[in-house]
Amino acid sequence: MTMELCRAPFKAMITGRRVLILDAAGTMREALAGLAAHGLDARHVRSLAQAQALADSAAFDAALAVFDARSELAPDAVERLAAMPSTADWIALVDPSKLGDTGFRAFVLRAFLDHHTLPVDTQRLAVALGHACGRAALRRELDGGTPDDAGAAERFGICGTSPAMHALFHRLAKVVEADAPVLIGGETGTGKELVAHAIHRHSRRADGPMIAVNCAAIPATLIQSELFGHEKSAFTGATQRKIGRIEAASGGVLFLDEIGDLPLDMQASLLRVLQDRAVIRVGANRATPVDFRVIAATHVDLAQAVRRGAFREDLYFRLKVLQLVVPPLRERGDDVLRLAELFRQRFAAQHAGARSRGFAADGLRAMQRHDWPGNVRELINRIQEAVVMGDSRLISAADLGLEPGTRAPDGLTLDDARARFERELLASSLRANGNQVSKTARQLGVSRVTLYRMLHRLNLRSGV
Repeated sequence: MTMELCRAPFKAMITGRRVLILDAAGTMREALAGLAAHGLDARHVRSLAQAQALADSAAFDAALAVFDARSELAPDAVERLAAMPSTADWIALVDPSKLGDTGFRAFVLRAFLDHHTLPVDTQRLAVALGHACGRAALRRELDGGTPDDAGAAERFGICGTSPAMHALFHRLAKVVEADAPVLIGGETGTGKELVAHAIHRHSRRADGPMIAVNCAAIPATLIQSELFGHEKSAFTGATQRKIGRIEAASGGVLFLDEIGDLPLDMQASLLRVLQDRAVIRVGANRATPVDFRVIAATHVDLAQAVRRGAFREDLYFRLKVLQLVVPPLRERGDDVLRLAELFRQRFAAQHAGARSRGFAADGLRAMQRHDWPGNVRELINRIQEAVVMGDSRLISAADLGLEPGTRAPDGLTLDDARARFERELLASSLRANGNQVSKTARQLGVSRVTLYRMLHRLNLRSGV
């Protein structure tokens, strides 16, 4: 799935009230010295790079950006920094002359919780900073999680403090220590590829390559050449030798996504490779030794596929030495709210015109009650649309396309709900991309072949 790694936002809980002060001209240190008397621990920096480095190494309860007459801070760069995932709200200290510019006023409204004009009133500013610190403390309480949970999320780069994710992290910690095949199960959109990357990153093969193959995205006519490679002149159009994905993974990890869609004849060939630890390129007359760890992922029930004759039983047991199941979003409790806020902040930082500063109460309730048939992928799409298209500071249930307090209609199966979500997502993505299949496939992170297959399955045309 096309998702970036979600890292836990904080390395540790903070007991003091720490304030980051970005003052490029360096004129405010003396004027702000009185903040210490209000229990505020101020850290002064002179550049955006210093502010970024300090924010990366330690968490802050609040932050100040100084825009005096001598300041040369670029508003766009400050806004990106202020919009990064954090518990800290930002407050601006502004020379009154700068507020005469309409664009600067709009920037202050977008990027900051509050602003104060210079010369600074330390008493009033301390009250505002105390308010920001209080908001930071509330956010940390909402983030929740035990230290063990936070440590696991930080270690593996996957967001989650729910009991379901804690159980996954517990099993994942054991899996990374082994060098055996792993089968990752879970519904579409839950983050199986993130788990595969975490296994590779923390295993003894971390210095080797991780080669990912989407078994559902490669046309049947090309899959043998893609997996096993070919020699020059092995077939028409083979103008040079090509190393296959399996051989390229030697020394590292081969990740076979959607393994359930691998054709039966290729399943037999893959089984031979796993047994012999060697691969024969198309057109070659000798085998090439390979050494890789295989990780496979699927959203289908492979045991059931074996009973139907759609998947080889011997390959199934060869892959299922170690097994992980990524829980669906509906079973992860308040993780949905933590993920929603993380994605909101990320998309707000990427979209200069974003107005959102959080979620309305009905939006939070709607997200908690929704069944999320598309899981994290669905959440990402709904948040991105709400951030880009929303006009309010607080994202509502309507902005998310979720009616407050509703669930799936009685009698609607999970497969029905998932198909409905996929149909709506494909239709809206095609419209947004001017019905261009290639552009839509890139946005969704799938190949053109896979997209055409989904359109056919859902009875959609590219001209919706």
